[in-house]
Amino acid sequence: MIASVRGTVAAVSPDGAVIEVGGVGLAVQCAPGTLAGLRLGEQARLATSLVVREDSLTLYGFADDEEKQLFELLQTASGVGPRLAQAVLAVHSPDTVRRAIAGADTATLTRVPGIGKKGAERLVLELRDRIGPVSVGADGNAGAVGGAWQEQVRQGLVGLGWTASQAEQAVAVVAETVDGAVPPVPVLLRQAIRLLGKTR
Repeated sequence: MIASVRGTVAAVSPDGAVIEVGGVGLAVQCAPGTLAGLRLGEQARLATSLVVREDSLTLYGFADDEEKQLFELLQTASGVGPRLAQAVLAVHSPDTVRRAIAGADTATLTRVPGIGKKGAERLVLELRDRIGPVSVGADGNAGAVGGAWQEQVRQGLVGLGWTASQAEQAVAVVAETVDGAVPPVPVLLRQAIRLLGKTR
């Protein structure tokens, strides 16, 4: 297994790069986000995953080990090969993918070309318990992660006619109930509406 490569960037193409290591040019398949960080003639280090097939050896490269680990985990789900796993990481950051799977957010997952509703549901079902920790703030609420859902719920409540301060209070109460995986935004919004319905 080639766990990582470090060398000079000899070439960059739309779907990969050539990294020269000890006089040998290694072709590495990379997502656009990884390619964006490479510069011709400069040194680079990529975490890598070697996919062995009967008729080919393909080296996939990643900006960091977290991306690589998620790439390998995605492939343990039925129907997901290396190309689809890489497509997921081309569309979403690892944090977004982890949140989507942990929170059963199939809408986010289906934004990836090649993943339909059933495929997204299968990813959630098979990987939810193995996706690992989702970023949580020091106060126990989802921090950088939670900020996104909190803002969406807040905006939804204001759009439905509640004041900004009412929305803020409801979001704070709902945030206290979030323990571990963050539920999908519509579920959190319904929870906040129920809370506010009692105070009207």
